[in-house]
Amino acid sequence: MARSLRRLVVGGVVIAGLVALAAWWLGREEVVEVEVVTVESGRVEETVTNSRAGTVEARLRSQLSPDSGGRVTSLPRREGARVRAGEVLLELDPALERGEVVLRERDRAAARAERDRACLAAERAARELERNRRLAAEQILAVDLLDRVASATLEAEAACAAARAVEERSGAALALAREALDRRTLRAPFDGVLAEVSTEVGEFITPAPPGVPIPAVMDLLDPASIYLSLPMDEVDAGRLRAGLPVRATVDSRAGEHFAARVSRVAPYVLDVQAQNRTVEIEVELDEPAVAATLLPGTSADVEVVLEAREGVLRIPSAAVLSGDRVLVVEGARLVEKRIETGLRNWDFTEIRAGLAAGEQVVTSLDRPEVSAGARARVRAGGDARTSAP
Repeated sequence: MARSLRRLVVGGVVIAGLVALAAWWLGREEVVEVEVVTVESGRVEETVTNSRAGTVEARLRSQLSPDSGGRVTSLPRREGARVRAGEVLLELDPALERGEVVLRERDRAAARAERDRACLAAERAARELERNRRLAAEQILAVDLLDRVASATLEAEAACAAARAVEERSGAALALAREALDRRTLRAPFDGVLAEVSTEVGEFITPAPPGVPIPAVMDLLDPASIYLSLPMDEVDAGRLRAGLPVRATVDSRAGEHFAARVSRVAPYVLDVQAQNRTVEIEVELDEPAVAATLLPGTSADVEVVLEAREGVLRIPSAAVLSGDRVLVVEGARLVEKRIETGLRNWDFTEIRAGLAAGEQVVTSLDRPEVSAGARARVRAGGDARTSAP
């Protein structure tokens, strides 16, 4: 009897211990480690970015070729050379055109001599007519003879006028021949850099016939006219305007950001099949010396700042859950709060209501156990400030 009672007591104690252990185990709460940021005041911007990669362009850029065909006899400047407006870039064989100029000069000289002869004859005829008129007034000369002298004078004056016209025509022909000779020389239309030269001395250049484009032999651009051309989504077209500040990046200058401004917004939306509709903007860097170092054709991206506010409460945008909710650390637990937001971009979101300065907002939201009501511990070194450069 006593032995049975002892067994019952021992069994009860064991069972009670097991129940207590199970209750402790089931009631134990896991503590999650989280990273947080402290709510602080700072600058928040509303920005838009280009929908596809933009391009570095040169506002002054010309594809150059001579107006006529011929054999290249001189290339005074090579690729990469800086040239001045009017400087000779290429010369074609001018033998035929130079000969034509010499011929037209001879024609003009002959026409000028003929003009002098005809006009001297007209002056002499005019003086003869005047003398005959005085004689006719004194009834010394017959009237019909005076008429013949007057007619001869008119003929001489007409011959003089015709000779002048021939001289003017020969002058025009000479000017045309000189223009043809001058067109054998290709000159720089503006100050710039030769980006490409695709011919050599001795090669024959053929001009492009109408409707058949032929690649140009030279590419000249002005580094002082560099700008960025970027396609923006049509939904942002109404908010874009010239003068808005821009942060620009260029693929060839990784890690660098360039201050710039919108200089032009296209007055139409580009509708290209199989592409989103976009509106083109042009952006100019604030520092022309920096812009001159960028290579045309390089890919570029921008952030256009539509609006900015200073000294407002902000948190990283990645800390905002759907429905404008955040998790904050209060005591040792995570608490969900609804917030009212203002401006936002990829980096920061403005807090208008729902949070106070100094509160700790959770940023490590990539785990399911990080949820409202969970016990939490701030990871050592995980309290970050929201301020950014």
